[in-house]
Amino acid sequence: MPVQPLAELVRFARHNSPFYRELYAHLPSHAAHLTDLPVVPQADFWRANSPRDNRLLTAPLHEAVVFRSGGTTGSPKFSYYTRTEWREFTTAFGAGLVNAGLRPGHRVADLFYAGDLYASFSFILDALHRSPAANVRLPIGGATPWESTAATLEEFQVQVVAGTPTTLCSLAERLTSAGRSLPDVELLFFGGECLFGDQLPLLAGAFPKAQVRSLGYASVDAGLLGEAVPGGDPRVHRVFTPYTMVEILDEETDRPVNGDGVPGRLVVTDLRRRLMPVLRYPAGDRAEWVDRNAGVFRILGRAEEGVRVGPVSLYTQDVHDIVMAADTAGEVTGLQLVVRRTNGRDGLVLRLATGEADDGNTALADAVANAVLAQRPLYRSATAAGHVNPLTVQRARHQDLAVNSRTGKLIRVVDERPHS
Repeated sequence: MPVQPLAELVRFARHNSPFYRELYAHLPSHAAHLTDLPVVPQADFWRANSPRDNRLLTAPLHEAVVFRSGGTTGSPKFSYYTRTEWREFTTAFGAGLVNAGLRPGHRVADLFYAGDLYASFSFILDALHRSPAANVRLPIGGATPWESTAATLEEFQVQVVAGTPTTLCSLAERLTSAGRSLPDVELLFFGGECLFGDQLPLLAGAFPKAQVRSLGYASVDAGLLGEAVPGGDPRVHRVFTPYTMVEILDEETDRPVNGDGVPGRLVVTDLRRRLMPVLRYPAGDRAEWVDRNAGVFRILGRAEEGVRVGPVSLYTQDVHDIVMAADTAGEVTGLQLVVRRTNGRDGLVLRLATGEADDGNTALADAVANAVLAQRPLYRSATAAGHVNPLTVQRARHQDLAVNSRTGKLIRVVDERPHS
């Protein structure tokens, strides 16, 4: 399907999606510019996007592929693509892999995760299949025992290994502990989470001749976000023009940031998706323009809509709802998600405002931690595997919560990891 003019896509969404019809009810019929449209409120978006009685989709669910897009067990989030939309999504991303470093004849191991409606394994495999650079694809997956993975990489003299930083580092740790390395690997393609400088020595020990590159920037809910830009900073990407439109918005006013080097939240509009329209949708990340005119931007970490802790995604509103349900006595008056990085691993701290700082009473902290882990079991399993630090709960006074220095508003996500 060709790229749709924005005005036509807006008209289509208003006519066929009850969610967008209600969201745009106050707009004039001729609204045709991005700034005419409100930013999609994520909580309302996902409430409308339920498997039953769906109010977001523009047609009955007769032909589509369905993926889970994070969320908790009590509030799963699903994304839908028609076969045409999925083909175009993976074709565009596959073309971007050439900029990331894919070369004709490369043997590529896909170590992303499959099953349970996760998209990454199928997405990367299909993107490789449709890339203009001919390649040999080895669909190993992220859950395969490391000995089997290593054996396949050696047998086929694999040159490119694609996976999350957590998976790549876990394999590297196993290899180095066994006194082994894979010198045939030329590229480590990472995606799905941030890669930090303290992980590079470990990767270099197991893959001594490999360059570490972003394979591109996309998500199953927001779609295409940015193709990799060659250079020394893997956070830098270029907008997938003409398929998507990316904006960086001031975090307080929601007005577009046009100058380079000014942080804001990243919002995307997809000009080809029609079954599940994505119009001014918050991607969940903060970013800044590196070259606004060329569409080049740098990812700066997670925005307040969500947080990524190692391989685990959490939506801020989901965590807030879980904490409020666990707080049966109504002690919590504020909540912040604090992400820290210690001993080479990410970890999440839930900072609860309860009137007083920690007083030794752990009942509330235990109840909150157990409730969050019950609803997001992937965090528990990632902790057991050594991929993330254990979840901790910290009680604090409300006045000790971090706030925006200009507005005094509570900051819902505090990312203390070194993103520079």
